Formats: sequence, C-alpha cells, structure tokens
Amino acid sequence: MSGHSHWHGIKHKKELEDKKRAQIFSKLARVISVAARDGADPETNSRLRMAIERAKEFRMPNENIERAIQRGAGKIEGESLEEFTFDALGPGGKIAIIIEGITNNKNRTLNEIKNILAKHNGKLAQEGSQRWMFYKSGIITVDTENKEKESVELQAIEAGAEDLKWQDSVLEIYTKPDQLEKVKDNLKNLNLKIESAALGWVPKEEIEVPEETKRQAEKLFEALNENDDVQEIYSNIKLS
Repeated sequence: MSGHSHWHGIKHKKELEDKKRAQIFSKLARVISVAARDGADPETNSRLRMAIERAKEFRMPNENIERAIQRGAGKIEGESLEEFTFDALGPGGKIAIIIEGITNNKNRTLNEIKNILAKHNGKLAQEGSQRWMFYKSGIITVDTENKEKESVELQAIEAGAEDLKWQDSVLEIYTKPDQLEKVKDNLKNLNLKIESAALGWVPKEEIEVPEETKRQAEKLFEALNENDDVQEIYSNIKLS
C-alpha cells in the first residue's frame, strides 16, 4: 500500500475558528478564480466544479463563490494571481516537501517561504529536485465514522479505488488522475460521505524519521499552513 503524507493547506472544517474563516475563504476564492480562467461554467469545467464543491464544504457564502468566479473570468476587476509549486527539504535534510499555492506576488511569497523554512530547520530546494519522489494522483477522503472498515474498503474498491490508506476513521482513497470525478461520483452513489476530493502529490515511498524530527516537521508544516498563499503541503514523512 502506497504512502501519503499530506498536510492540507485548508483543513479541519469541523473545528474552524472564526478568526481563521476569513483566511480560509480567501484561499478558497483564489482556487475558484484560477479555475474559472478556463471557463466560468462548472458544468463544463471540472476543476471549477471541484473548487466550488470544496468551498461549499466550508460553508463559503454563495455570493463569495460567485464573486470569485467573476474575477477569474475577467468580468470584474481582481488581483493578478499566479500558481506556484516549490520543492523543499525539511528538518534533518531527508524529508522531501512539495509546497503548492497561489499568489499575487511570487517573489514576496518565495521570500516568505524561505524564511519559514529557515526558522524550522528546512530549506528551499532546486525546482523539480524533490518531485521525482512523488506521483500525481486523485485523492479522496471519506468519513467512515460508525461504518465497518472492511465494508467501506470493499465499497471503495468497487467504486474504482487504486489504493487505500486509513487515518483514524478517515479513509484516503487514491485514483488515477483522470478517474477522480468518476470514482467520487461512484462513492456518492454508495452513500459514502466525501470530505474532500482533489488532485495531489503522493510519495512513492515514505521515510521514517526520529520523533524529534517529526515534531519539528509538523511545526514547519503548521507555519507554512499559516501563510496566506500556501494551499497544500505534501511530504514523504511517515506519520505513524
């Protein structure tokens, strides 16, 4: 079973604090705006459709969603946004990290992320130097509370899952990138509660690190997550 260590840039919607809500809505709006560049109709733009679904999971108001779509489609004025992917090394020099996000000033964001990494014993790596250790996959998380694990696993396989991994009561389901939406729809038809669905990076192999290094890495991921421009953080560190 392949490993997947993924610190979501936007996570724990059940425990959102009010002071975090504005930052999260801002991050979600950027994802929607970037997706809307390829078309403002979610029926024909699957990336936009998934971005809207994710925003609704966080109870983002419909007017905020529509405004983000209009900005992305160029119908109302908005900031100039650019996607980025940075490669980095974590504490100890062996932890591979991929940082994804959206910014209106890539140089500023680059400097901010460099500073965060330096403060937590990490460093920026050469572009593309860590990505070969990962592969792109559809990643679906399913809340399986009060359901038998074996039964849910069989349903996930029936729906088209390529691989599975448990994180407590949450099941992570991996799919081929072009099968993400199909598998997600199959899971819905099986009455499974989907927490999130997106394309992401999965490590080809996870690495074991000492507990102290793991704690340092988690503090680094938390600090990166606090940055307004960071959307997702992936690593090859083994969680358990």
